[in-house]
Amino acid sequence: MSNQHKHPTISFRISDAERKQIEARILASGMMKKDYFVRSCIYNRICVVGKKETIYPLVQTVNALYLQLLDMQKAFTEYCEHQTLNNLPTSDEIQELQTYYNNMLTAIIDLLDGAKYLWEGEHHETK
Repeated sequence: MSNQHKHPTISFRISDAERKQIEARILASGMMKKDYFVRSCIYNRICVVGKKETIYPLVQTVNALYLQLLDMQKAFTEYCEHQTLNNLPTSDEIQELQTYYNNMLTAIIDLLDGAKYLWEGEHHETK
């Protein structure tokens, strides 16, 4: 079982120049490669490059997610109103669901934050 790992592997191809730049950053950070990659992927600012037209599908996806979350909230509320305490999901199940959706929403918010430059310059009147 020496070839089996608990966690999945993520891989991608890069150019020689990109590899040298990444290795220099890893060396300068003093971190292990794994830790550098994980922290870079999770904590670095995301910059979305494109036009409003390329961001629109993302906005549609966010809107669909919003509507889906509202439906789930309604369904969960109705379910809770009709169930006894013994039939409710366990706190571990609720925690797992919360973690999943929190991670997904955080990722979407980070992506949209990286795309804000596309609409920040527009002036909308609010009354």
